[in-house]
Order: sequence, then structure tokens, then C-alpha cells
Amino acid sequence: MKILLDESLPARLAHELHGHKVVTVAEAGWSGKKNGELLKLAESKFDVFITIDQNLQYQVNLLRAKIPIIVLSAKTNRLDDLTPLIPKVLTVMKDLPKGIIRVKL
Repeated sequence: MKILLDESLPARLAHELHGHKVVTVAEAGWSGKKNGELLKLAESKFDVFITIDQNLQYQVNLLRAKIPIIVLSAKTNRLDDLTPLIPKVLTVMKDLPKGIIRVKL
């Protein structure tokens, strides 16, 4: 599965998503893109978008999103706080519906 990691997440999180091709927004050359434009770009190249942006639903029309979006909910965006969420993320990714999926501890 091809995963796009939002620029608000640490790039090292990619190493935790074993068995998947993970690209950061910066690696894709899309740093600074607004969320709507970013999702549009991601739709044709990625299977899922992972972010920690809790306000994403207020910034873009998620009903039009053609890519599943996983929103991580952690105390901070530090790797130590996000790593415990990875088992749930990997489970959720086995059968991803389109739209937004929230992953919390």
C-alpha cells in the first residue's frame, strides 16, 4: 500500500509502517500545499493519507475526498507518542473505506 504522511508527522514514523511504501509530503515535493490541494494530488498516487491534523474536517470537504484519510490522535506529534498507534493503523489499513478514520489509543 502507498501511504502519504502529512508534513505535521515525523518522517521517522515511516519506518514503523512495515510492509508499506511510505512517502512524506516533503519527499513528494508538496511541502506547503493547502490540504485541499494536497488531497487532490495524493488521490492519484497514494492509497491512504495519514495526518494528525484534527481540524482537517473543517478545512476541506471530506465528502469529496477520493482517498482514505487516517487522523491520528495523540498527546503530541512526537514519535514516542505516535508509535503506540501504529498497530491500530496497520489493522485499519487492511480494509480501508474512503473518508476519514480516527485512530486513538
